[in-house]
Amino acid sequence: MDLLLGVMGDPIVQSKSPVMHGAALRALGIQGAYVPLHIRGGQLGEAMQAVRTLGFRGVNVTIPHKVAVMEYLDKLDESAVAVGAVNTVVNDNGVLTGYNTDGIGYVRSLKAEAVGDLSGTRILVLGAGGAARGIVSALLLEKPEAVVIANRTADKAGELAGLYSSKGNVTGTGMADISGIIRSMDIVINTTSVGMFPYPDEMPMDPDLLHEGMVVSDLIYNPLETRLLTEGRKRGCIIHGGLGMFVYQGAYALEYWTGQTAPTEVMRQTIIDCLGGSAG
Repeated sequence: MDLLLGVMGDPIVQSKSPVMHGAALRALGIQGAYVPLHIRGGQLGEAMQAVRTLGFRGVNVTIPHKVAVMEYLDKLDESAVAVGAVNTVVNDNGVLTGYNTDGIGYVRSLKAEAVGDLSGTRILVLGAGGAARGIVSALLLEKPEAVVIANRTADKAGELAGLYSSKGNVTGTGMADISGIIRSMDIVINTTSVGMFPYPDEMPMDPDLLHEGMVVSDLIYNPLETRLLTEGRKRGCIIHGGLGMFVYQGAYALEYWTGQTAPTEVMRQTIIDCLGGSAG
């Protein structure tokens, strides 16, 4: 039987996962399909039942279902528990297990492309939503000196920091207060959607606060280089876009589903071609 995979979200038309995973399956010589599934909030329980009924081997789960999907699963991997969100579901003969590959995918990409060793670094994370949770959780495994979460609502940043305080030195602050701490930061990571297509001119922070030699990282991969990264480049920062994270989170998911090593270069090139740019 052909391998049946998919991605659930609302909206879903913008997702590049189907084109990336389609290319990966072809590269591995696996007969199968990876399909976009437009699932609204109230349909999530039925959708997960359909995964069992239709014999899907697994699905990715994207915005806005990453937290809500957890109640419809049979098991949660440690990665999902640590983050409190799921982006990958594996179906083993009707038993659905949730994983979170976002954080580990991101850290693998950051280390491969920008900072080989994160231990002892000081990291500023912009945003306190679902994406930030996965990133902070995975970053703390790398033993940074400090992680500061900045959010428009300081309370939300503080709340998220509190969840991880036992795992490392994590604090929360308001976006308005970052000017006072950014000089001491080695890495700034944008986990918000500010600057994503179709609003590529927006930025999550004032770029004049960036300083030469720091790493500026953006989870957004469309556009391949956000305005924040372009402004960082102009100021002598090391820039790191979201393409690698997208590729690696997909690679981990594919490895869970197939047991084979994901063809990451094929996956990366497919997205670059799809977005019509270079990710230099």
